[in-house]
Amino acid sequence: MSGTDQIEVLLTGVGGQGIQLMAKTLALAATQAGRQVQMSANYGAEMRGGHSDASVCIATSGLDALPILPSASHAVVMHALSWDGVSARLRPGSLAVVNENAVEAAELPGGRVVSIPVDDLAAELGVPGAASFVMLSAFAGLTDVVTAGNLQDAMRVLVPPYRANLIAANQIAIEAGFAAGRARTGGVTA
Repeated sequence: MSGTDQIEVLLTGVGGQGIQLMAKTLALAATQAGRQVQMSANYGAEMRGGHSDASVCIATSGLDALPILPSASHAVVMHALSWDGVSARLRPGSLAVVNENAVEAAELPGGRVVSIPVDDLAAELGVPGAASFVMLSAFAGLTDVVTAGNLQDAMRVLVPPYRANLIAANQIAIEAGFAAGRARTGGVTA
């Protein structure tokens, strides 16, 4: 993490896209990297298709943000239904990383939008169910908030034993997403 002592990340999409797992993975990866972290989750009763979002606050020291955020410095957006609400909460100079396959023509006055075709990348890798890990690691590659190795370590802890067969695919997705984020950095850091 460079450029600031604290960032606030809004992660949003619809149920079934892995939003909550992305938030838990980011929070655990940052904790394992020695940072202070707070996380909050919000989702509807629906398992699939309902609104799902989470907030993760990360600091090198002295974390002072609440995990329920009226505004944030970063966003990870997996679905178009979430864009308007999230973009309104981003402060000037913010970074939004959006799923190009689901969010078209996103604009953020006073901020930067990076569109990454995470669904396409995951499908090309043969791991379509790991699009959320492509997205999360692309965000990490863009911002340096955590490393790909931090994300892989956290993912291995969080994947339940009955899903252990997905760990190798998730590792591939994390590596590819991180590389995709790095390719689009353009000087962006957390």
